[in-house]
Amino acid sequence: MRVSLVAAGAAVAAGVLLCAASGPAGAATSGTVSADPTGTVSSDGTVILSGTYRCSAPGPGPIFVASSVRSGGVQHGIGGTAARCDGAEHTWVNHEKPHGTPVKPGPADIEATLVQLNTRSGLPLPVILATDWHSIDLRPAKD
Repeated sequence: MRVSLVAAGAAVAAGVLLCAASGPAGAATSGTVSADPTGTVSSDGTVILSGTYRCSAPGPGPIFVASSVRSGGVQHGIGGTAARCDGAEHTWVNHEKPHGTPVKPGPADIEATLVQLNTRSGLPLPVILATDWHSIDLRPAKD
């Protein structure tokens, strides 16, 4: 009986060490993201969008703030920013010069997304953590 108690104790200790090394069981990343009510368009067509985000308890894989703008009926991806998930609020700024139909100053719709590339399976799969979508005003940048 003494051998089985020692073996059981060793198994429990190994399980505790394994859980401590891999983080809490079922730990999930959580977060929020918001986009500012205005963005800018420079004279060369570069769109700059910004806002804030907060995330904590990062899981396996990097986390980014992605953004897009819909203007003139066309959706344009506007860059991405690596997120620092320490529980504090941070600002993000994405900029991109869209190809094809140029983005002009005026009313538009913005979408900001906090996304994690989960690498647990070995293949990075996107997991949406938070999204903000609303109308904005794109203003001419002061070049």
